[in-house]
Amino acid sequence: MIATSPPRRWLFVLTILVGSFLLFMVQPMVARMVLPRLGGAPMVWNSAMLVYQALLLGGYAYAHWLGRFSLRRQAIIHLALFLVAALWLPIGIAAIAPPGPGQEALWVPLLLFASIGPVFFVVSAQAPLMQRWFAADPQAGDPYYLYAASNLGSFAGLLSYPALVEPNMPLAAQSWGWSAGYALLVLLVVAAAAARWHGASGVQLDEPADAPRPSLRRQLHWLLIAAVPSGLMLSTTTHLTTDIVAMPLLWVLPLGLYLFSFVIAFSRFERPTEIIALLAPIVLLSVGGLGLLSSGGGSMTIALSSLAMLFIVATALHGYLYYLRPAARHLTLFYLLMSAGGVLGGLFAALFAPLLFDWVYEHPLLILAAGLLLPLPTLFPWDKWLGLEPKTARASAALLVAIAALAAWNMVERWTGRADGDIAAWGIAIFVIGILVIGWRWAYVSVLALLMIGVGGWDTIRESFTGARVRSYFGVYTVTDYPHANQRRLAHGTTLHGLQRTDAEQRRQPTTYYGPQSGVGLTLAKAETLAGSDAAVAIVGLGAGTLACYRKPGQDWTIFEIDPVMVDIARDPDKFTFLSDCAPDAAIIIGDARLQLANQPPGRFDIVVIDAFSSDAIPLHLLTSEAIGIYARAMKPDGVLLIHISNRFFALEPVLAAEAKARGWSAAIRMDPGPASGSDYDDLTASSWVALTATPDRMRQLTGGIRPRDESPADGAWVPLAAKAGFERWTDDYASTLPVLIWKNVIGGRDE
Repeated sequence: MIATSPPRRWLFVLTILVGSFLLFMVQPMVARMVLPRLGGAPMVWNSAMLVYQALLLGGYAYAHWLGRFSLRRQAIIHLALFLVAALWLPIGIAAIAPPGPGQEALWVPLLLFASIGPVFFVVSAQAPLMQRWFAADPQAGDPYYLYAASNLGSFAGLLSYPALVEPNMPLAAQSWGWSAGYALLVLLVVAAAAARWHGASGVQLDEPADAPRPSLRRQLHWLLIAAVPSGLMLSTTTHLTTDIVAMPLLWVLPLGLYLFSFVIAFSRFERPTEIIALLAPIVLLSVGGLGLLSSGGGSMTIALSSLAMLFIVATALHGYLYYLRPAARHLTLFYLLMSAGGVLGGLFAALFAPLLFDWVYEHPLLILAAGLLLPLPTLFPWDKWLGLEPKTARASAALLVAIAALAAWNMVERWTGRADGDIAAWGIAIFVIGILVIGWRWAYVSVLALLMIGVGGWDTIRESFTGARVRSYFGVYTVTDYPHANQRRLAHGTTLHGLQRTDAEQRRQPTTYYGPQSGVGLTLAKAETLAGSDAAVAIVGLGAGTLACYRKPGQDWTIFEIDPVMVDIARDPDKFTFLSDCAPDAAIIIGDARLQLANQPPGRFDIVVIDAFSSDAIPLHLLTSEAIGIYARAMKPDGVLLIHISNRFFALEPVLAAEAKARGWSAAIRMDPGPASGSDYDDLTASSWVALTATPDRMRQLTGGIRPRDESPADGAWVPLAAKAGFERWTDDYASTLPVLIWKNVIGGRDE
């Protein structure tokens, strides 16, 4: 028996909270730091996620390895590693040579490992290691509830960065502040080690020697239960941003709910987890039944329902993990396998799925996997009420599944894109059958799959065989014909990305945000007047290639596009003919626009058009002062910079107004109201384009004179940009989207 000091529970809770807070604070901070250098490609974020998960797994493996030593030796090794990792402070981006062609996939993880690898590794070991040290005192009790504190700290760190840190601190201050937190963590680890130091020279845990090592089957069970919520968190993010609502920063909510589910599941309050476990099969059936819906689902209600499903299912599965936890002697093995499961789910959803599927099929697959793993307590034991024998009850359940299959077939036959009328009635029937067969896992999962197919799922699957849909790391693109409207549309998820008239006489007519009365249409139509017959034009963002039909003979056009798949779509005359009809020889440069424009000769372009805001997400690194400086360098001294800021969630005028003021440039905005009809099949859409020039004469030549902002939007009218009092200029070191988000949706875009 080893001598012990008082448990000092508060000290271990505080140490775990601080470590987890720092761990999830550094992730968005480093992502923000590397943005100007690597660009905003999803591959970068997938690589970053893979690095974080690999380092987290490594930290848990390290904590498990330390368990073979006495607690004193563990403390010495761990504190020594803390001091070595401190050499990487303050947090910054490593200075390594840029990658050669085709080496980006290896170079990005290398850069992140070199920048924060040691620091992230040692901090990630905190949660399991502190729990093991806590459990070294036999009076301390069950250490597993401390994992709730770990995830509470992670949750707080994740939400604090966009809400508090980023809006109020430049990157340099963030880095030094994080370093101060790291120093505090070291002191707390020293105090925790001191609390267990005396009498801890022998085996660190005073547990019965007969605590058996968990079986291989049990370990595999842990792995799978941990993998599904991790994958579901990522697939929910992809599903929401692709096919529900393209709301920026939405990734924070699924990750935050995923972390908070651990707080509930690993707390000492068992009743909430039990209630959630009862609700989980019902919620999975009602919301997960929409998992294959690829159209008509773009509502905030469905988005919020999807988030609720993620939280409830993750809490139920993590609660099941807590129920299956081993003795404290095997604590680090348990957390190691949990972390490995998280990596497995992340690899499937973030890396493999985009390569395997042309749609977000990982989402319904993970919903079905959750149905296979969730505890399924019988809600209505109707077989017992009826006194049925087990064999008869199974046969009855099979008959109910057959009825559900018939209902799903009727839904497929009648599907029109909306779940109403008879379709809704059949769907409710399937849902009720699903509730009745919860006691039989095979039947429950079968009914869940049938409901998915009935609610638009068959149409989603069928589109995969038509060749009209393609997927890249940047999203899911679908080309759809509307013969009654003479239109062909390109959609990114549910967001319109391009439209072409299919009738021959109008197929070269610019559409959507790019019509003749839009800011970009007015500017490109004047290109010859502004810069001569050999005007040099740079277009950032290809889409369907609509802008190409503003090109005139003799003009030199260069198009910058980040997604090679989009280039393939725009160049395929069987899909869209803007490029082949109007600019077949235009140069197309693939890559992040900021990085590629920086490689262009100075003073090359007369007009630079920035149209890279796909799915209402903001490529923040394209709007900073440094980015505008790159555009200015690429333009001629009297060039025109045109930026598309149409956005449902952010009012971006203050950003560009502050930049124009700082540079002494002239700026104006053309807010084209679009057609008055409001029809779903209009060729044109409303748009907002900002023009910036270094010379007032060029602005007058472009606009014909800026009109007062309170006038009605006359054809071709340019008005002043709306500035926001006290708005701070965006730079690579400081930029926050939160102020402009609040400004648009709370204050309503009014100047303060």
